[in-house]
Amino acid sequence: MGLNRTVAAVLGVVYLAAGVAGFVLATPIFGLFDVNLLHNIVHLVFGAALLYGLMNTALATNINRTVGAILVVLGILGFVSADGFGLVPLGGADIWLHLVSGVILLAISMMGTREVATA
Repeated sequence: MGLNRTVAAVLGVVYLAAGVAGFVLATPIFGLFDVNLLHNIVHLVFGAALLYGLMNTALATNINRTVGAILVVLGILGFVSADGFGLVPLGGADIWLHLVSGVILLAISMMGTREVATA
């Protein structure tokens, strides 16, 4: 299946599970990660996008790169505004979760194929 597709599958399931857990638990997930409605929806979208990338390696590479870049930006924003400018909680443990998963996705996407996904 390839590294990009495998990582997309694993992190896609993780982000989907985080989104669902945020709706079900309605409290900080594992007592560490603050969530709200928008945060849960974003996790579901990231998870679905990553799983969509399983269709082919080029698509997985592009989605890993895009989602990874967004997660790194969100991680950095967590240092600037822990409450996500009033939109989504980005501070605390979320900073590290977003930075680590974003860096992993970016690094894997850079090691992957140089093909460009086509519609």
